[in-house]
Amino acid sequence: MESKLTRHGADSDGWRRASPRPSLPEANATLPVPQGVGIGFWRKLLAFSGPGYMVAVGYMDPGNWATDIAGGSRFNYTLLSVIMISNLMAILLQALALRLGIVTGRDLAQACRDHFSRPVSFVLWVLCEIAIIACDLAEVIGSAIALNLLFGIPLVWGVCITAADVIILLTLQNRGFRLLEAIVITMVLTVGVCFAIEIVMARPDAFGIARGFIPSPQIITNPAMLYIAIGILGATVMPHNLYLHSSIVQTRNYEQTPKGKREAIKFATIDSTVALMFALFINSAILIVAAATFYRSGNYQVAEIQDAYQLLSPLLGVTGASTLFAVALLASGQNSTLTGTLAGQIVMEGFLNIRLPPWLRRLITRLIAIVPAVIVTMLYGESGTAKLLVFSQVVLSMQLSFAVFPLVMFTSDKTKMGEFVNPLWRKILAWAVAVVIASLNVWLLVQTFR
Repeated sequence: MESKLTRHGADSDGWRRASPRPSLPEANATLPVPQGVGIGFWRKLLAFSGPGYMVAVGYMDPGNWATDIAGGSRFNYTLLSVIMISNLMAILLQALALRLGIVTGRDLAQACRDHFSRPVSFVLWVLCEIAIIACDLAEVIGSAIALNLLFGIPLVWGVCITAADVIILLTLQNRGFRLLEAIVITMVLTVGVCFAIEIVMARPDAFGIARGFIPSPQIITNPAMLYIAIGILGATVMPHNLYLHSSIVQTRNYEQTPKGKREAIKFATIDSTVALMFALFINSAILIVAAATFYRSGNYQVAEIQDAYQLLSPLLGVTGASTLFAVALLASGQNSTLTGTLAGQIVMEGFLNIRLPPWLRRLITRLIAIVPAVIVTMLYGESGTAKLLVFSQVVLSMQLSFAVFPLVMFTSDKTKMGEFVNPLWRKILAWAVAVVIASLNVWLLVQTFR
């Protein structure tokens, strides 16, 4: 029996309509969580570990590399504090996303559809699809650049080759969600190991790094530094990650009781926080390597990935330095394509309540991203792909607030969240972060078009 509607058109639990089916139905509640008195903390944490790392992929995708490289080469270690602050914002927002999914049984797309009117939901869906396509564009270009650097494959062909990951992803999805998580974690670790080795090669200034994590007034007073700082902030929190995380935390078969949900929130938050701290290390490592290599040698204008690759080995005096850099870029790009596919599926199913085969959904998104990438690459070459990479991040920045504001609004609503509603301190902090992100992205957008 349908619940009685209030005079505002909402159900008694705060939603306009009941969510028709579980998020990501082929994987929902398929991974068992051990229960019982003798089950230890670490075994429980292991059961919940995985979604955080799939989300962390979005914080180290090729779109972030350009801003980190530019920040390190131009301003030494100063912008490390910006990476740290943006990562703390990400930890808060991802914690809200997983809380929404676990408590309500809805991903963010379903929550928007079940709360807002149909026209509003449709607009939000269109904006989110544009953001996912922009993100996919960055991943296509990043992977193509890596293939070009490693194997000499022309950029145009590299862009086309990336379409083949549709088949790879379909194969992985058919073999279970845990395998997909394991492959993503392996590639994240690959990126981390590559940059850990790069840091050892670069021999950075430890005192300079420590000082860089302390916010400097110079970031605000120096317009050029402020521009790159806002670019780092704007490119850090990816809108599709909020939709993705609110869905994939539901792959765990936790108890649908207040106690079970509280436990799921606890362990999922630990998983997410640890994974995002790893993303903090990787983003910081990219900037540190750029500072220790390019800034120290007087190459202050290195901002493109190809330039960084060409200069790393000669400046460090180590033959394999550039190769490690390109391997990390390839792993980063391919990793992002896997999670981007899932996000696209979740968004389309959640907003429209329609389901396409995963291979078809991926192929559509991929072709939309590949066409402009091929055209720009053919017309403008490497410089064109670099500009297209930056443009994709601007598009992502434009869409971000349309995901953040509903997320904060839903998790702060007691009728929807019940006892799991955000306490006052978290509400204030979450709204402050949402306003800051929106303001900075608007500023970045204005400056970019100027």
